[in-house]
Amino acid sequence: MPERTYSLADLFEIVTDTVPDRLALVAGSARLTYGELDARANRFANHVEGLGLAPGAHVGILAHNRAEWAEAMIGCYKSRTVPINLNYRYVVPELRYVIDNADLELLAFERSLTDLVAGALEDPGSGTGDRSGGPGSQATSDPGRLAHFMVIEDGAPPRDIGHKVDEYEAALAASSPDRSGLPRSGDDLYILYTGGTTGMPKGVMWRQEDIFFAAMGGGSWDGTPIDRPDELASRLPLDDNASPVMLMVAPLMHGNAQWGMWSAFMMGATAVLYTEHSYQPEVLWQLISDEGVASVALVGDAMARPLAETLANALPGTYDLSSLFAIASGGAMLSATVKAELKALLPNVLIMDRFGASETGRQGAVEEGATGPRFVMSEDTSVLDENLVPLVPGDGRVGRLARAGRVPVGYYKDPEKTAATFQVDAQGVRWSLPGDSAIVEADGTITVLGRGSASINSGGEKIFPEEVEAAVKTHPAVFDAIVVGLPDERFGQQVAVAVQIKAGANPPTLEALQEHCRTMIAGYKLPRRMVVIDEVPLTAAGKPDGKMAQTMFS
Repeated sequence: MPERTYSLADLFEIVTDTVPDRLALVAGSARLTYGELDARANRFANHVEGLGLAPGAHVGILAHNRAEWAEAMIGCYKSRTVPINLNYRYVVPELRYVIDNADLELLAFERSLTDLVAGALEDPGSGTGDRSGGPGSQATSDPGRLAHFMVIEDGAPPRDIGHKVDEYEAALAASSPDRSGLPRSGDDLYILYTGGTTGMPKGVMWRQEDIFFAAMGGGSWDGTPIDRPDELASRLPLDDNASPVMLMVAPLMHGNAQWGMWSAFMMGATAVLYTEHSYQPEVLWQLISDEGVASVALVGDAMARPLAETLANALPGTYDLSSLFAIASGGAMLSATVKAELKALLPNVLIMDRFGASETGRQGAVEEGATGPRFVMSEDTSVLDENLVPLVPGDGRVGRLARAGRVPVGYYKDPEKTAATFQVDAQGVRWSLPGDSAIVEADGTITVLGRGSASINSGGEKIFPEEVEAAVKTHPAVFDAIVVGLPDERFGQQVAVAVQIKAGANPPTLEALQEHCRTMIAGYKLPRRMVVIDEVPLTAAGKPDGKMAQTMFS
């Protein structure tokens, strides 16, 4: 047997070989042990290798949460290809951009998303390019390297996309369940597509060894990380009853859920995926009750507030929550009000916020009882001044939050953004600086002030003003616009736009503006509030003044 490496495929196989009969994944009606999940991932990997995809090839996954998402992701790592997360909430131009930017060679997608895929493959110059267009009515564009397609059945009717498409289950059935024995490396890539400061998604590239230690526990969340891959086996509980059940609420297209699922796998735990296509808190509580969930990973008040309200209104004894140990939010902070509501309802459950970014991994947490965004951070996290020198605790200065050590390689095909985010100081230390401003308190905790790029965080989704502004400005009545984030009780922030109307034009209604933008940006990015202004306010430097614009909504 080849020597084990820190590749995610090798690490997953170490766990599988140690606890093959333990339940690994619950996703709707699918229930797979580690051995079963390993075999299905092997079939996916062997299918990919049979297509001739070379190590390093990029494979897009476009689907809601389901077992096939995990199978395909693990199978990619086994075949040394790279899974690329695609947001099912994208509209056609967004998906088309990522297909091209990520150099996809294989796309696995749910049948119900066929229209979106078909639209992205159409020639953007030949028609409307919206979700309703099809290869039968418009010319098909050159998809670049993308030459292979797999469809995951979900009950939607078949539809032609103008390319040969393999059926997922048929492809797996025709492939071997055995491991291929392909040699791997901890240098193999993990790529996570995330929003960028220009509004378009960008691929954050990690070595798999680094993301394992930076975001997936390193083999031990509560103690010393492992020193060699095979040591992972000795860290796993051999008693199935001692293995926790961990629930991921967010979609696997986001790092929050991916890291949670892989953390569960690396602990030999059971990962439970929330598979409903809409957020239903009563279904979520029932899932926690039925599966004996110990920990829940969710995203901010947008998920937590409805959970608290539903539990508060439920009859005593409706749900068995005796197994629940912790509720942790990542991607957006819980408000003090929601934390207090959950704590009153669940006095024995740990309620906490975790901090991290696609460019840093998991960095820290807000300890229970703390107020505000004040985090206990990892030892390799610091706050730097403009010269990349760490700030002195308690001096009150604002700097840039940074992490050293195990950080990403850079952004895929974007050396300029890579150079701006990943910088080397005078001592030769390489830092990741995604853009958060922060202060180091006297006790060493770090207060995070927010992104300098003014990104809007709505329910854990990062929305960049420039992208929304670009869509708004294409409306025939709009001369100029500025987009800002406003407080929102449930989602943390909401998108608001101040528009300057062209001379002689009639202002659109908010609803009309939303409808206009819907074909260019995803629904969660649409403005929720609008005001008409005489002109966009500018700073002394001649740049749009976001702070001044926010006052126009009061």
